Amino acid sequence: MRAVISVVGKDRTGILAFVATECAKRDINIVDVSQKTLQELFTMIMIVEIPAEKDSSAITELEQLGEQQALKIHVMHEDIFNAMHSI
Repeated sequence: MRAVISVVGKDRTGILAFVATECAKRDINIVDVSQKTLQELFTMIMIVEIPAEKDSSAITELEQLGEQQALKIHVMHEDIFNAMHSI
């Protein structure tokens, strides 16, 4: 399953590394990534491929890990993301 992961939180060292490491632990392939720091706010969007057998558990785990790190991590199926952002 292809998905869009968004990450938002107070900027600090290692956020990208943290999310990438957690993705790698779950065999999630990062296809593309864009990040930006707006004043003290870190924002990142990733396009990823999540193995079908791990999709629901990986999504829940990533979102919970984000909360533990004071980050808002949201994972959305790519088709839903595209439908929400098309005219």
